Amino acid sequence: VDLKECLQSAEFISSSDGNFKVLEDGSVYTTSALSLSAEKKTFTILLKDIQEQVQKKIHVDLVKEEKKTLKTRHARDTVLKRTKRRWGPIPSVMIENSLGPFPLQIQQVQSDTAQNYTIYYSASGPGIDQDPKGLFYIERETGNIFATRAVDREQYPSFQIICFATTPDGYSPEVPLVHTIRIEDDNDNAPYFTQDLFEFCVPENSRPGVVVGKVIAEDRDEPYTLHTTLKYRIVSQTPPITPAFSLHGDTGVISVLLPQLDRELVPSYTLLVEVRDMAGQPFGLCTTGTVVVKIEDTNDNAPSFKQLQYETRVEENRVSVEILRVSVVDLDEPGSPGSGAVYEIIRGNDDQAFEITTDKKTNEGILCVVKGLDYETAKQRVLVIGVNNEAPYMLAPHSQQLSQSTCSVTVHVLDVDEGPVFKPCLLRLDVKECEDIGTAIGRYVAEDPETGNSEGIRYRIPPGQCNWINIDDRSGEVRTVRVLDRDIGEMRRGQCNVTVLAIDRNGKTGTGTIQVCIVPGNKNLPRITQTDYIMCRDRKPICLTAEDGDDAPYSAPFVYRITDRNLASMWKLTPHDDNSWYLSPKSDIPYGIYEIPVTVIDNGGKVGENTVRVNLCDCVTPSECDGRTRQLSGGNVTLGLWAILAMILGSLLLLLILITICGCCGAGVMHRQVTDDCANHNLIISNTEAPGEEVMDHNIIPLQNTCDQGGYGVKTGEQQTFEMVKGRGHTLESVKGGGHQTLGSVKEGGGQPMMDTCRYSYSEWHNFTHPRLGEKVHLCRQDEEQKHSEDYLLSYNYEGKGSLAGSVGCCSDQHEEEALDFLDQLEPKFRTLAETCIKR
Repeated sequence: VDLKECLQSAEFISSSDGNFKVLEDGSVYTTSALSLSAEKKTFTILLKDIQEQVQKKIHVDLVKEEKKTLKTRHARDTVLKRTKRRWGPIPSVMIENSLGPFPLQIQQVQSDTAQNYTIYYSASGPGIDQDPKGLFYIERETGNIFATRAVDREQYPSFQIICFATTPDGYSPEVPLVHTIRIEDDNDNAPYFTQDLFEFCVPENSRPGVVVGKVIAEDRDEPYTLHTTLKYRIVSQTPPITPAFSLHGDTGVISVLLPQLDRELVPSYTLLVEVRDMAGQPFGLCTTGTVVVKIEDTNDNAPSFKQLQYETRVEENRVSVEILRVSVVDLDEPGSPGSGAVYEIIRGNDDQAFEITTDKKTNEGILCVVKGLDYETAKQRVLVIGVNNEAPYMLAPHSQQLSQSTCSVTVHVLDVDEGPVFKPCLLRLDVKECEDIGTAIGRYVAEDPETGNSEGIRYRIPPGQCNWINIDDRSGEVRTVRVLDRDIGEMRRGQCNVTVLAIDRNGKTGTGTIQVCIVPGNKNLPRITQTDYIMCRDRKPICLTAEDGDDAPYSAPFVYRITDRNLASMWKLTPHDDNSWYLSPKSDIPYGIYEIPVTVIDNGGKVGENTVRVNLCDCVTPSECDGRTRQLSGGNVTLGLWAILAMILGSLLLLLILITICGCCGAGVMHRQVTDDCANHNLIISNTEAPGEEVMDHNIIPLQNTCDQGGYGVKTGEQQTFEMVKGRGHTLESVKGGGHQTLGSVKEGGGQPMMDTCRYSYSEWHNFTHPRLGEKVHLCRQDEEQKHSEDYLLSYNYEGKGSLAGSVGCCSDQHEEEALDFLDQLEPKFRTLAETCIKR
């Protein structure tokens, strides 16, 4: 900094920060090592002119220098700068607590330019002063560094002095020199313990080698030297008996040495320990400390009774009364779990009439009576009491097993005039349900304990209890006063407790309890829960289930019987389980409604009459009957799916045969009589193709004007006509009562069919059958849910309810009246069938 520009006549120059020193030429140096953070460092230089009394300040901001180096291709990363080699003295050593003489020369610093210039030396740092009053000072002309007095190493272990060399005009030819003065340690501090008193605990009977604790000492002299190398030892032990502990000389760890530490003999030990530096050498400095080791108690002593026999008295029937206190002696530490007594009654308390507890304050056993004693039963009781400790026993090494201490207590029972006593104190009486009022259900009496009889004792039931029973005041006989029914509100629980009082001549009372229990009876008849059923054609057995409001053993299992002989020959009952039986017909009985009288007998013998109504219906599912009997009427036939298909195929086959015959015989009408082998609803084998008798011309069926033989078509000339039979047969539409048109209604325009003729033209027949045949063939392959069935088997003569196919009439369908050429292309089987009607 330029000091002259600010104040040329400055006589005094100083810095506000002691870490920086400003020389007369404006050079600024650090007086100690500094660690500069990222923030800038600020301090002030103070200039004073004492004569003119002028003062000025210069503010200095020290910031981190950012070095920017432009690297070229051949530039070096590091720039080497040649500096002048200079002299650096080795650190000086000063003995701690040196005796002098003072001032004591420590070192001399000298500038290399001293031969060319007149150099003045100065220094800065801890303890530096420009006059002999400081701890160190430097001669201005010679550069000698002196110590003015002795130095304590523990306070100043070392010094760093910055030396400056300047010319008289304030020029600094050299950079300041840092010189280190190290204070050499002197063994002037004795070691000391970190605590005034060390206290440790160890359980008694511990094995040798068990660690008790560790003592710690410190030394303020220079670490890692003999001045701080410490050794420990035990100086003395109180009481002065066989040494019980050992002390490790290097670590200060105290361990058990004596094989047996008995707290009952010596409860604690006091040790005087010493620590010495210089590795324990005699000329080392030493200090002593105190260690107290307490012996912790363990339960190695069993408690014992002070007396082996005790006697006491108690009045009979006294309850919760203290009758005796027993005490024990235990050598273990009082108040510890090892001395806490736990008493128990070993013998003589089978009826649990006595109880013994521990008084925590006195450690005594308190014997009490918790159940009344009876003088008439036992005039005295002998108890054996044992005692243990709360904590488990821990035996000392090489000691014998401890035995439990016991004592005997004789309790004398004193006789007292007592009131009557019920035996038993709780009497259970079972009463059958719905018994008559006044029924005797038992007897409840009390006895006088002194006399052992019931003379002069009166009985009564206090008010405010359930009024189910009463008791005779002299005999103690118990009778009912109400009809006990478990279905009544307050009797639903089936139980009631009644307290009875017994009073003797002296007015003393005793109490007892009667427990009245209502036993379930057989008061309900068994009945069948469901009596209306529908049985379809599969005649699946009906499961009859009965119920009974009574409880066991007056309910299940049930027995079923049919009381009507005629119906018993038609229907049968078979067991299923305890509550249910199966009802099924014995044979193929007619459809109809049957009312079957069935009796149900419960396990108690009560008989319940029931009537089961069975609708034996011609149905597949019960919903088809709708509560009505479904039977087959005369002449009505219900066709199934396969029957309809068989009829369609048979009709087609028959039509092909007729067309073949007509084509072969020409236009002539051949008269033959109708054969008698009609099917009449019988199955005929139709796949036999073996040759039969030769068919002559007279076997050809002639065309007749009759309505009894079915319908045949004969081709004559240009027109083909058909004869249709309108017999008494009913189609499915007639059975169902549907509104479908018949062939006759088509011909007559929707009116009544004409009965005087049986001949219809082909066009009329075609218009009637063509739309219906396609619909029926489509619908006959569907089931009841309008889904196409796959191998959907039904009964032969049954189509199911609401079959949409109905009955199929003539199944031949020709789109053209003259289109009969297909007969010439028939397979050989059909040709053979056709040739039977042709005379070769």
